[in-house]
Amino acid sequence: MTIAAGEAIPQASFQIKTEDGIATHDSLEYFAAGRTVLFAVPGAFTPTCSAKHLPTFIEQYDALKAAGVDRIACLAVNDAHVMKVWGDQNETNGKIDMLADPHGELAEALGLLVNMGPVLGNRATRCAIIIDDGTVTKVLMEDVGVFEVSSATHVLTQL
Repeated sequence: MTIAAGEAIPQASFQIKTEDGIATHDSLEYFAAGRTVLFAVPGAFTPTCSAKHLPTFIEQYDALKAAGVDRIACLAVNDAHVMKVWGDQNETNGKIDMLADPHGELAEALGLLVNMGPVLGNRATRCAIIIDDGTVTKVLMEDVGVFEVSSATHVLTQL
């Protein structure tokens, strides 16, 4: 079952690669303080994720920060190396944390892990989640093949 508003973020681990290496993070600690907008994508370098989803958060970064967002995070069931390169190519450094979930642990804990067939396999479904001090306040789920409610522009209307 997908996480819902009012629920606490579940415990799971994920990775972030920096210039210093790959660090494993605990979701309870990462999301504990402040307002986070977490958006999940099926995969780094995939068409809609690269052409539309990630770019909206880069374009709306200043507006999201002005609206009280402390941190923006992008989650994908990819390895940390891939997420780092995808972030670097899109100039997300310092703006968006690129959360690698290579085994789908966080995606599964959030109820986002779905099988997308023989090409993609198990991936996170497209969505955006607003989290305040470790508690989910909004879940904006996309229907399969749709990109509307999880865009940064729509998220801004939900803050």
